[in-house]
Amino acid sequence: MATDMDTTTSIELTIDGQQVSVAPGTTLWEAARDQGIDIPVLCHSEKMDPVGVCRMCVVDVGGRTLAPSCMRECEPDLEVQTDSDKVKKHRRMLTSLLLSDYKQTQAKENECLPKANLLTDLGIEFELVDKDGIAQDETLDLFRELNQKTDKHSRPHQPRPHDASSPVIFVDHQACIMCDRCIRACDEIQSNDVMSRSGKGYTAQISFDLNNPMGESTCVSCGECAAACPTDALSHKANAKSAFDIALPVTNIDSVCPYCGVGCSITYQKQGNSIVKADGRESPVNHGRLCVKGRYGWDYTMHPQRLTKPLIRREEHYPKGPLSAEVKSSLSGKKKKPGGIVTDENVYAAFREATWEEALDLVASKLTAIQSEHGNNALAGFGSAKCSNEEAYLFQKLIRAGFGTNNVDHCTRLCHASSVAALMETIGSGAVTNVFADVENSAVCLITGSNATANHPVAATFMKAAVDRGTKLIIVDPRDHDLTRYATHFAQINPGSDVAFYNGVMHCLIRDGLIDNEYIDEFTEGFEDLKQLVLNDWTPEAASLICGIEPEQIEAIAQTIGEATPNGKSGSMLIFWGMGISQHTHGTDNARCLISLCLLTGNVGKPGSGLHPLRGQNNVQGASDAGLIPMVFPDYQSVTNDEIRSKFEQSWGVQLDPNPGLTVVEIMRGALARSIRGMYIMGENPFLSDPNANKVRKGLSSLDFLVVQDIFLTETAEFADVILPASSFFEKTGTYTNTDRRVQLGRKVLDSPGEARLDWEIICEIARRMGLAMDYEDVSSVFDEFASLTESYAKLSHQALGSTGKLWPCEDAENSDGEQILFGDGFPTPNKRAQFVPCSFLPAKELPDAEYPLVLTTGRVLEHWHTGSMTRRSDALDAIEPVAFAALNPEDLESYHLEDGEQIRVASRRGEIELQVRSDYSVEAGTIFIPFHFREASANILTIDELDPDGKIPEFKFCAVRIASAAKATESSGQ
Repeated sequence: MATDMDTTTSIELTIDGQQVSVAPGTTLWEAARDQGIDIPVLCHSEKMDPVGVCRMCVVDVGGRTLAPSCMRECEPDLEVQTDSDKVKKHRRMLTSLLLSDYKQTQAKENECLPKANLLTDLGIEFELVDKDGIAQDETLDLFRELNQKTDKHSRPHQPRPHDASSPVIFVDHQACIMCDRCIRACDEIQSNDVMSRSGKGYTAQISFDLNNPMGESTCVSCGECAAACPTDALSHKANAKSAFDIALPVTNIDSVCPYCGVGCSITYQKQGNSIVKADGRESPVNHGRLCVKGRYGWDYTMHPQRLTKPLIRREEHYPKGPLSAEVKSSLSGKKKKPGGIVTDENVYAAFREATWEEALDLVASKLTAIQSEHGNNALAGFGSAKCSNEEAYLFQKLIRAGFGTNNVDHCTRLCHASSVAALMETIGSGAVTNVFADVENSAVCLITGSNATANHPVAATFMKAAVDRGTKLIIVDPRDHDLTRYATHFAQINPGSDVAFYNGVMHCLIRDGLIDNEYIDEFTEGFEDLKQLVLNDWTPEAASLICGIEPEQIEAIAQTIGEATPNGKSGSMLIFWGMGISQHTHGTDNARCLISLCLLTGNVGKPGSGLHPLRGQNNVQGASDAGLIPMVFPDYQSVTNDEIRSKFEQSWGVQLDPNPGLTVVEIMRGALARSIRGMYIMGENPFLSDPNANKVRKGLSSLDFLVVQDIFLTETAEFADVILPASSFFEKTGTYTNTDRRVQLGRKVLDSPGEARLDWEIICEIARRMGLAMDYEDVSSVFDEFASLTESYAKLSHQALGSTGKLWPCEDAENSDGEQILFGDGFPTPNKRAQFVPCSFLPAKELPDAEYPLVLTTGRVLEHWHTGSMTRRSDALDAIEPVAFAALNPEDLESYHLEDGEQIRVASRRGEIELQVRSDYSVEAGTIFIPFHFREASANILTIDELDPDGKIPEFKFCAVRIASAAKATESSGQ
């Protein structure tokens, strides 16, 4: 369809007597819309290609038949009537025919949310039915009577079925008008390809996979079909925590999603102090699309287990230690039930309620006492990527200026610290160089170490759509996943062999001249060292011995990448990577290889090209930008630089520590060694998120004082001396920076429960009690102070962000969306050049052997997020994926004499857990995959806490384990 109009080629026509000028390619429906003329539709949506199925949008163009305005393009001198008697008669008859076989939803009362119904609205407009769907027209009555008979024996139609198998969507086939909007939304918008038609004649209906019930199909519950449906055939189920009351007004509040780094724009609908619905809204990020978490996962904020008052540990519960069975031991001996949230009353009984004054005074006095007795560096803080930029900035300011130490970190250390280390070293910036949606302009898209459909599902829709338009997709991953069926090449490499594989690919590119020599000469340095390493040591045959990919496939992948260089046939390559790259002891080397691959082929700084580490949490980019990193101040300014440190000392009014602080794992080691005595943890749950959880348990127990600030009593909070009730994402205003560098404003939707307070206000209260003045008029003034100390955010403000945010850097926030593509004219390094860093292959720190023969890799599933404290308290998300599981190749199931669904025991050198095993062809033989969301079977009991020497990130993606039937293991141990 046409967009911008070229006046030299515009088309003149008449619509309902109005002279109209439009661009070539504009449809009659679009031209009428732009003139404020409403043409009714049933099958048409502006989000999808027109198909003209329903014929409700027909208009009179003077021809023999009426023309569907959604399909018919404007022509010179055409005279169009959109509302003539002929047109209205057609629409009324069509509406009557559709209503004759239509029955309003069969859902139970209050089972579904009310929604706009375009068909019944037309019926009321044409006076065919009343608001209750009762016929008001004799012809419609006759049609309905005839529709009860199917043959000469006058046997009545069997009503079409309904399907309530999905936890989030009710399907009523009797209310379906076969407009195909849902099928097209599934295919064209989400690119999931789950829906189609089945049956013939009267038995025809929409179907899921091979006509499975929706809840048993491959549907990913994104809700796009229900959002697109023009009737009650597909409806969002109501949430039990927030019953919709049709008598109450609904308030719409524009905000963003609290989950992954994509940062989708959402409109939340609320009644009273409850959210009732979430809809995707148009923005440069998601274009109205949502995943299951964004659309249905907001109800955790209304969970009855929300903390509402400050809590102080009772004296009789010292010495400190874990309280719930699952935290005390990974094998508690109790039968695990799905759900996995803290329900043990013994946990709550260990604490007493307190006033805010008592709790805050205790926190400040205890931390100050440790500071006085053991020194500033005996204190540390963990901030959170779930919190806003403002909260992250204040938290690191408190730790640095109030505690007097740089011992501050957050979950970026567990996600992309190695990626940031490599990016800073090679190109001088730790952020993405291009936005994910620009994959639509890529000739080649490389996705490596990322199951994007599970971890970044909305971003994955853009990747799938790009493939449909001709982009060649390369997937490199030890696990098979949904995107591989779209791939030109899928290289299922051996776990931990990334460096060998990419060195082999770069060997082929350099050997065959498929590199951009001009770009290398003008914008890079160190190429000769890389060239010597990969040509001498990394033939495809040599790489194949380590990575497990045949030399011919390595050659073919290199040829496809070569097409994205100026010496090839077409334009550009965009590389996406996830934590399958970064979460290794050689994660920085993995990222260095990807950066070299882009530099080698000149794929930085132009459309369709670039480096994009997909950020895991909603504000991991922003929290890092705001300084929640032990070696840098906000905007990645080094704490060791005297000039930079002086700037922050002048702003904050105190002297600052010139030495880098400890990282997440180093802090926990310090707690165990008693060099760290006191901690402040805001919004983090290290007992589940950190590696080697048995060591974390001991470290947390060893602390003299721990204050936890959170919305739930998490596993980590079981070790706390004081617990402060915080505000959820929905209860505060603040900014969040997504994986694209887009800074967006999250707006307050609800009031906090009980006495829970805003996080930024709690931080300021503690700071004041420790002698550090923190006085701000509101949260926007916090942002202004943060932005003033940076270059990246310097021109931004809450007011300038608008409804869809701004990309940083942004020189003109009033008129520009910000800079999408970075480094087209050089890099932010002293000589404006990027640095090639050659890397030799290094094996994982712990390899499988006869005692522990399998490789464990950990990760996420679509329905859950991080440590599950939010998603497992969401009714819909927990209903879809309620149980901890391990995925194992069928060959391994057979060799271990295990059955699909059986309980198994998985053990490493650090601990063991019990959970269900699932047969899964996506996992290679010799490998086991375990999601880390489930407290009752915490994967990080098993993982190793060895660190990447540069990024200081733990090796979550590789350790050695063994498995056995849980029943047999219990028998052999005599339990």
